[in-house]
Amino acid sequence: MLRLGIPVIGVTDVSRAVEFWTAALDLVVSEEWTSETWRTLDHADGSGRALGLMRSASPAEPRPRLHLDLFTDTEEEQRAEVRRLIGLGARTVDWDLYPPDPDFVVLADPDDNIFCVVDLSRAPSGGSRPTPCGRSDPHPVPDATR
Repeated sequence: MLRLGIPVIGVTDVSRAVEFWTAALDLVVSEEWTSETWRTLDHADGSGRALGLMRSASPAEPRPRLHLDLFTDTEEEQRAEVRRLIGLGARTVDWDLYPPDPDFVVLADPDDNIFCVVDLSRAPSGGSRPTPCGRSDPHPVPDATR
């Protein structure tokens, strides 16, 4: 039976990505499928695979069609997590598509892969059913780039 596996992030430096994502999400490195170009990260509680990291020669997309949303429960927690992630090596992204009063913050990992930190208490769903980056159209693309 076909089933969804894990998200895989393309990176230029697998070791650096392992360091960032294990610290960012409290994940642990699995020995499963380990190679010079691949690492599997598992949930620290032993509940299974969480994320794949694969060496990639292609550059990160400035407006990716697929990205990770990381959830927080409050605005205060969101601010603290954004500060922590920046301390781990993430950077803020000058995102020109923020809506008024956004419930998310756009960051990039050390390989420039875009991800969002979403405050579910301010999401349009009120925290019960989050949408990508907290809104129905998370990253509208200008007509010129479609």
